[in-house]
Amino acid sequence: MNQLWSQFHADARASYRLYSRDFEARAPQGTRRHNYFHTAQEFIWAILEKLTPARRVLLLVGVLLVIFPAGGLSYQGKSGVEVVEFDFHFYGGVLLFILLMLEVADRVVMKRDLEIARDIQSWLLPASAPQVPGLAIAFATRAANTVAGDFYDVFARPAKASTETQYVLAVADVAGKSIPAALLMATFQASLKTLSATSCSLPELIAGMNRYACTNSQGGLRFTTAFLAEFDAVSRTILYINAGHNTPILRRASGLVERLTRGGLPLGIKADTAYEAGHVVLQPGDWLVIFTDGLVEAENESLEEYEEQRLLNVIEAGAAITPEEMLRRVMTNVDEFVGATPQHDDITCMVVKVE
Repeated sequence: MNQLWSQFHADARASYRLYSRDFEARAPQGTRRHNYFHTAQEFIWAILEKLTPARRVLLLVGVLLVIFPAGGLSYQGKSGVEVVEFDFHFYGGVLLFILLMLEVADRVVMKRDLEIARDIQSWLLPASAPQVPGLAIAFATRAANTVAGDFYDVFARPAKASTETQYVLAVADVAGKSIPAALLMATFQASLKTLSATSCSLPELIAGMNRYACTNSQGGLRFTTAFLAEFDAVSRTILYINAGHNTPILRRASGLVERLTRGGLPLGIKADTAYEAGHVVLQPGDWLVIFTDGLVEAENESLEEYEEQRLLNVIEAGAAITPEEMLRRVMTNVDEFVGATPQHDDITCMVVKVE
């Protein structure tokens, strides 16, 4: 019973957020909290706008029949006055049931399509990290909906000026959620893999990705934050660019914490953006944690955010453990903080330990 109630509570809150977004965007500031009649009216319109015109009519007719008083028609028969009663409540209930079945059918079709999209997306993302000399890596992602707009990957790339192999570490977050963000995530991956196969430098690579992203960003509305890094196993150095992404945490073996901030604007905002590359040398025992905003902005029932300090505390407490265990502790700590509050954004985290 408790599990059923928790599921109902989560669904109710998710539905409220769905309709309240439209209401908050349209309702005048002074009427959002104090005019209850206007609030109810705006919520009704938010619900109606998500139905097709034919289903709006079906809903309104059904509601009117349900609240319409029972009536009848009288006429003069052979045995006197006869009355034929009409049960408007019954026919109103039938119309509402038909509307429910139509909506359920749409949901079943949409859910099947989303499950296919989720399977395809899982094929695009690596299931496990590759073997990188000098590094131990673990990563995980958790979608707020069936599909996500977060991206992560670690893959080998031929070095530009030597025979040694370099490794690309990438974490990105497309603005928005669900299908639109997932589609743009796929285009991000395609452009990253295509340009990484060329001999361009990291700044040239991300500049090319930015120009391509600008052609699909709807004037900058669908931008992408990204952190890209090249790791050289021989020199143990990382060359990185932070394109408007949450600044990764570099926790040194000594306990000193550094932030990787060099870069530029998110991809897809301005085509001629110049990106500045940063450079760090890694030492055994160092930790590099790359994450999306869904991790540190996860909210509990009191609307408090998880924040980076809690993440830093987990890293500090587990400096001697493996990346897999560190990742498990981070995700568990977030779950304990959030509790039963529905996840409102995609969560992705990559942890790297220097060996």
